[in-house]
Amino acid sequence: MNNFDSSIETYLSNIHFGHFATQSILAVTNLYTFKGLVLIPVLWWMWFKQDECREWRQEMVVATILSGLVALFTGRLLTHWLPFRERPVYSTELHLHFASGELKDAVLTGWSSFPSDHAMLWMAVATGIFLVWRRIGVLAMLYTALFICVPRAYLGFHYPTDLLVGAAVGIVITVVMTRDAIRKRYATPVLRWIDRYPGPSAMLAFILCLELVTQFDELRRLAIGVFKHL
Repeated sequence: MNNFDSSIETYLSNIHFGHFATQSILAVTNLYTFKGLVLIPVLWWMWFKQDECREWRQEMVVATILSGLVALFTGRLLTHWLPFRERPVYSTELHLHFASGELKDAVLTGWSSFPSDHAMLWMAVATGIFLVWRRIGVLAMLYTALFICVPRAYLGFHYPTDLLVGAAVGIVITVVMTRDAIRKRYATPVLRWIDRYPGPSAMLAFILCLELVTQFDELRRLAIGVFKHL
């Protein structure tokens, strides 16, 4: 535990709103509606906007979605590869009482706090939006910080450094994946395939975006259930 994390978590744990406000923060934190269903539709808007930059923008959408997948996959791998870090809400050493109280998700007890895959995924997507539309992208990044990252620190699900490192990695992944020299290697063939097979590509895009919104949680739970019974 470093002083930066300790001081911020101590401060946040001493902030307690009313019951309605606490339930609202929990809803914002736990419901997919307030995460992917805010940012993913912006990518669809970018995709269908008609102007002279449409092909470049569609390449950027492809690159952003792939960046999100890479960020989510990287985040999940890092939580297994790096030393286990107990989440603040479960740490008995901190002696802190968070607003989440008895509503803690038992699944999180075995999931390392560092880094935050939420911050990594959604900051990667927000960065892709920013690289195409600056003003909307700034709003997307602010939304990710205020409605996805901060509540997770407030409820004790993550330390601030978990979120900051996750966000930084997500930004770097998108910046690298959207560079012209890299993007054109995979985005251009994808666009050609989409033009050739519009029906199947629309179906796959819907499924992929749905899984991104849910962060593949249901598939992951299904895989864990099957693995346990084997």
